This record gives sequence, C-alpha cells and structure tokens, in this order.
Amino acid sequence: MATYAYTVRDSSGQTRTGTSEAETVDILRRRLQEQGFTVADIKQTSAARKKQAGAGWGRVKLNDLAIFCRQFSTMVDAGVGLVRALDVLGEQTSNPKLRRIIVEVQQEVEAGQSLSKALSKYPKTFSTLFLGLIRAGEVGGVLEEALQRLSFFLEKDMELRRKVKAALTYPVIVVCFAVLIVLALTTFIVPKFAALFHDLGMKELPTMTQMLVDFSNLVKTGWWKLAIGIFVLYLAIKAFKSTRVGRRVVDRVKLKVPVFGKLHHKIALARFSRTLGTLLVSGVPILQALETVSGTVGNGIISDAVMEARARIREGDRINDPLEKSRMFPPMVVHMISIGEESGALDTMLSKIADFYEGEVESTLQSLTSAIEPLLIVFLGLAVGFIVIAMFMPLIAAVANLSGGGGGGGGGG
Repeated sequence: MATYAYTVRDSSGQTRTGTSEAETVDILRRRLQEQGFTVADIKQTSAARKKQAGAGWGRVKLNDLAIFCRQFSTMVDAGVGLVRALDVLGEQTSNPKLRRIIVEVQQEVEAGQSLSKALSKYPKTFSTLFLGLIRAGEVGGVLEEALQRLSFFLEKDMELRRKVKAALTYPVIVVCFAVLIVLALTTFIVPKFAALFHDLGMKELPTMTQMLVDFSNLVKTGWWKLAIGIFVLYLAIKAFKSTRVGRRVVDRVKLKVPVFGKLHHKIALARFSRTLGTLLVSGVPILQALETVSGTVGNGIISDAVMEARARIREGDRINDPLEKSRMFPPMVVHMISIGEESGALDTMLSKIADFYEGEVESTLQSLTSAIEPLLIVFLGLAVGFIVIAMFMPLIAAVANLSGGGGGGGGGG
C-alpha cells in the first residue's frame, strides 16, 4: 500500500487537498468518487517513492515471505514475544533485503509501533493483503492464525505461478533456439551464398531468395537500427501501459486474446477467490476485503468489476448481483458465492471456487503445452526449411540452365 497526495473538488466546487493510502491510483480515485468528490490529480508522495526504492537491493521472493510467516507463526504460537521473534527471524533469514527490513521492523515494534503499521512502510515487500491479515490478527488477538493463513495463501500463490512458469519454459526455449538459428544462418551462411550468386552472374534472384538476402543485409549491416527500433517500440508500449487508458486496453486484450485470454481469466478468478476467502476468514470486513482484492487480481477490468460490487454492497445490495452484471464472473462462480452468502459460509465457498479454478489452470496449462510443443517444432522446421529452399532455388536454376545449354551445344556439333 502506497501513500498518495490528491487534489479534489467537492460538490460546491471548492478545491481540497490531502493524502491517503491505497493499493493503486485507480482504487483511490474510485474511493474519492464514492465520497462525492471530483478528482483533479493524484500523485504518489516523494517519501513513499523513496521508501519503495530503499530497504536494500534485490527483492523478496514469495518463498522467503512464506517461510517467514510460517516460522513467525510457530514462534508467536509458542509464546515468544514479537520483538524476540523478529530478532531471531532477522538472524536466520537468508535474504539480505528481508533481513534488513525485519531489523528495521523490530526497532519500530520495540519503540511501541504496531506490527502492521511497521510493516506498512515497505509496500513493495508486504502487499495490502499481507497487511490486512496482520492487522485483523492483531485486532482479533489471533496473530498466529493470521500468519498461518498468510503462509498457506503465499504457498498456494507460489504453486500457481510455478505451474505457469513451468508450462511456458519449453515454448520460450524453443522460440529462443529458433531465433538464434535463424540469426546464425542469416548472418554467416546466407552472405556466402549471396556472394556465390554474384560470382555466377545472377542479376535477378527468386522472390524468396531476394527477401532472405535483404533480411540478411539488414541484420548484418543495420542490426543497430533493428535494436533501436525494438527498444523504441518497448518504450512506447511501456509508456502506453502506464496511462489509465493504456492499462485498460492491455487488460482487455489479455482477456480477449485467443487461448491465453481464457487462461488469464481463470488465473484472475482463482486469485480473486483465494484472496477474498482468506481475508474474510481472517475477520477482515467485506468492504475492506473487496478493496484489497481489487488490487491483487492482476487485471484492471476485473478489478473495476470488484470495486463496482463493493460500491453496490455499500448501498445494501448483495455481492452476487453486481458480479453477475459485470459479466466477468461465470454463472457457476456467481451462484456459488450466492449460496455461500445465504448459508453464512462465503469464505468456505470461495476456497472451493479457488481450488476449482486452480485445477482448471493446471489442466489448461497441460493442454496448452501439449498443443504448443508440436506447433513450435513445425514452426522451427518451416523457418529453417524456408532458408534452405531460398538458398538452393538459384543453384537449382543455375544447374538447370547449364544442363540445358550443354545439351543444346552437343546437338549442334
């Protein structure tokens, strides 16, 4: 959670300024709009940016946080004080950045600060979900249970990410291998054939061969132009994604793109269900839980649907109606949430939904991997085959001309 400075206009047209904590700019904007303000500007405070950039180098992995939560829970459950537990955890963690953060958090807690408040100063390491569960555990006096749920959630999230990465590893390796082969052939082999064609006096080459020779010349002599073009394109896409409209366009494309769109949607639904269920079972109020969830689903379109549901719940509606109207949540999810809400077991139902969609993600990944592998091999074969055919077409034509010329000369003698 980061701190933002905002400028708004109230219903009378007067300008107001202030600061507030929120997961993202969009969440804070919607929160201010719900309060009846017209948002003029929102910027992250310089202190928050410095804090996010600080606390050492490197990054804290999910695995490090899961181990931290599991060990912290065990020590708190055993009756070890917070300061002493943090001291031990700081000494035994292997991640240098996490070690520095734990030491600083320990000093804050020792000075009388609450654990959740001390952790909130490191938003790049501890997410809103993390802080919300810790805060709920502190208020309810069940910090060890909150830490156990956190470690379970992080382990599940880590398992889901690992499956996605494992499924994409082989395709990425094959694509990289194909690109390297094509670059090697066009850089070292094609120029030699082009020189041979020149020596043979060939002025006009077949279309395929000419295209390949032109591409080879571009790679060999104008590689820096390609590099600059790719870099500029990357910066342009990054700049577009940093805008509000750009983020929405990219998030909508992620949901609509063939094959991968459904996979992304299922991952977002699994994350929504797992996160909301974990927050509710920990005692976090549903309005606060939904705001936290909207910042963790990983897609702005679904995030907007969650925040719309939150706004409707504030007005007294049930959660399933706005989710159904958003069309981002399948009927099965809406009906299960409705049943869970009626029976008072919404957290249990959300956990079942998360288990189902995590299984769906795994099944989709397996099917996708099985389908992609032969396609990539065919793609690699076509790329190499195109180069081979393009290089030998002029040679075959030259041999045919020589044979035809030789045969005509023998008949005349």
